[in-house]
Amino acid sequence: MSDGGLDAKAPIRTADELRREYGPINPLADKKVMPFLDTFCRDFIALSPFLVLASSDGEGRADASPRGDAPGFVAVLDDRTLLIPDRLGNKRVDSFGNILAAPGVGLIFMVPGINETLRVNGRAAITRDAALLAPLVAGGKVPTVGLLVHVDETFFHCGKALMRSKLWDAGAQVPRDAFPTLGRIIAEQTASIDVATAEKTMEEAYRLRLY
Repeated sequence: MSDGGLDAKAPIRTADELRREYGPINPLADKKVMPFLDTFCRDFIALSPFLVLASSDGEGRADASPRGDAPGFVAVLDDRTLLIPDRLGNKRVDSFGNILAAPGVGLIFMVPGINETLRVNGRAAITRDAALLAPLVAGGKVPTVGLLVHVDETFFHCGKALMRSKLWDAGAQVPRDAFPTLGRIIAEQTASIDVATAEKTMEEAYRLRLY
């Protein structure tokens, strides 16, 4: 039994149990949350070439999807609104399908070389507004669809996770030949294409169809 009279092996099931396990929230961690994008947030987003978009469907099944392009590819329309262009992909549209059912999203922005990250939580909508999307041209192509995110809260996350992972440490990089190519993985997982063809298809996609 734990000190609180609960089985230490039992899963945490309530908010009260969770708070007892971790203790009170650090006052600064509580106060740093803002309902808008300030100058620091805007500047960080302008430097960021990569984010992770988290969403869930109407039944609560979650999904996380990477988004990346040149630094500043996400447009800050005002202090409560972001616009994320949709670049050429595999047409699964998992995130967009989720957002149609449940608009809540979470974003984590990363900047290479900086261990801290920016978290933005809000509600998203899919837009085809050509006037909004036109400035987000990349690779000579204007996106036809984008994700508008209405900001509910923003805050910077400390760098402990990235420091522990050594994510930006060049010495921690895994040699590419230490793991199979995506072409080989897809070929073996699906058993619907041969490895050589799958690898050629992926190489052409990376070389010719980034935009």
